Amino acid sequence: MKKQFTALSKLAALSVLAAFAAPAMAQQAGDNVVNVGWAHVSLNQSSELLSVNGNAIPGTGARVSNADTLLVDFSHFFTDNFAVTADMGVPPTFKLYGQGALLQGLGQIATAKQWSPALLGKYYFGEATSTFRPYLGGGVAYVWYSDIKLTNNLTQLLGLVAAGNPSASTSAKLSSSFVPIANVGFVYNINNNWSVNASLAYVKLSTKADLSTETPTGTVHSTTKITLDPLVSTLTVGYKF
Repeated sequence: MKKQFTALSKLAALSVLAAFAAPAMAQQAGDNVVNVGWAHVSLNQSSELLSVNGNAIPGTGARVSNADTLLVDFSHFFTDNFAVTADMGVPPTFKLYGQGALLQGLGQIATAKQWSPALLGKYYFGEATSTFRPYLGGGVAYVWYSDIKLTNNLTQLLGLVAAGNPSASTSAKLSSSFVPIANVGFVYNINNNWSVNASLAYVKLSTKADLSTETPTGTVHSTTKITLDPLVSTLTVGYKF
């Protein structure tokens, strides 16, 4: 009985070693991978002067904060080397701060949530059995904004400038658009199912802000263009099924 137990133990140990020695199919045609993790949005930004009814106001501008958020993406491998990825996740909230002699003293002037679902094609280098697989990708995202809130400091100033009344009501809109994405990264395959993914993406993005102030004689529009051009760095854990 003892000899039988010893033989079974040795057989089990050999099976484990064989499993580790055998090449794992990391990503191959037909595989699906879900990644969940962290994304950091770092902005390469600039802004135009605020224009009130077409007249540019000197000493005005805006700066947008960087942001962190939860990323979720889904990839399907059509071949061992080519996959299409749908990026989703929790929309980050950005804070806007006044810039220039007129607005900088206001501090924070607004907040907004950014939605940017994306679709990317990615080419993975190496074989399906490779532990380390770098990739290059590109695609498009559709960006829009919600929960846009202006601070009292900004609305009072716009009320004075547009209507001579700090209590005048002002609402805001940010333009939406399709934008291109360039992506580079790598996958490190821990085993046949689990992996770690790190990537960096560049997004060519700008938005137009339209601030509408209601006055007794009509609506006064204050507009500006904000260039964001974010670099998005991500670190995620993936599960293949």
